[in-house]
Amino acid sequence: MSNSIAARNRQNKRKGADWESTLRDGLREEGFDVESLRLAGKEDEGDMVIRDGDGQYLVIEAKNAKFEPGVFLGQAIVERENFAKHRGLDLEDVESIVVVKRRGKNWRQAFVLTTVEDYLGLDRQ
Repeated sequence: MSNSIAARNRQNKRKGADWESTLRDGLREEGFDVESLRLAGKEDEGDMVIRDGDGQYLVIEAKNAKFEPGVFLGQAIVERENFAKHRGLDLEDVESIVVVKRRGKNWRQAFVLTTVEDYLGLDRQ
């Protein structure tokens, strides 16, 4: 790998990490019980989770990258399943979304991706 590609990869990772921190800190300032997740690779669980007092969880995959909604959402679904499996949780108690940074906008104006099924609480098929 050339030095310029490696430098660009490091820069992109830093931008992604900065975006995750900004999103997490913003959610915390608004009173959400949010925790960063650190597992990576095949068993990744997402970037952070919001805990609801009722035993419900929202796994968040934070993206600051080229907009690829299908890829992003597929990843979030797998990570939701990993999060539930690793904690022995019922999959019905865990939801997932992707939060995608919008260029020139703050975290509150980010895009949120999910499925119609999850958004409306429909039975999974």
